Amino acid sequence: MAISYLSWILNWFRNLLFSKELEVALVGLQAAGKTSLVNVLGNGQFSSDVVPTIAFNLRRVTKGNVTLKIWDVAGQPKFRNMWERYCRGVQAIVYVVDAADLESIPSASHELQSLLSIPELKGIPLLVLGNKNDLPTALSVEDLIAQLKLAKVTGRPVSCYSTSMKTNHNIDIVLAWLAQRAH
Repeated sequence: MAISYLSWILNWFRNLLFSKELEVALVGLQAAGKTSLVNVLGNGQFSSDVVPTIAFNLRRVTKGNVTLKIWDVAGQPKFRNMWERYCRGVQAIVYVVDAADLESIPSASHELQSLLSIPELKGIPLLVLGNKNDLPTALSVEDLIAQLKLAKVTGRPVSCYSTSMKTNHNIDIVLAWLAQRAH
């Protein structure tokens, strides 16, 4: 029993001394999977009964010694003007795209490029997630990079991964990418 208690105390001190935080803005068009990502990161569970976000949600998720403060910002057209406000001062911007909704890709590209053109957001690392890769019409990472014009993005680190919140595909890679930016 004493060893178990000692182990608990050592882990508590280790997490206290070596804990890291990361503030993230999670943006993208409506129904891309932003809130599903937060749910999967937070409790490992996917649900098809997600209520669309109105305005924004703030959620803290702790994974290991990293605490993520995630601003999940609504993607409906009337809320997109709020994206800039929630992206200011964060350590990373995560842009979620429904990679299987081919009709929304031009709009997703336009909104992303508009966001990245804001001078106050210069240099903030960008992670683009092509979600819903479990669907047959989903674009590949290469096609997503081309359609979203990610090769033209300069002045910031940019990464793009294919994901599925439903199957947890590449969620471990997303967590690793985020953890690398925590301080």
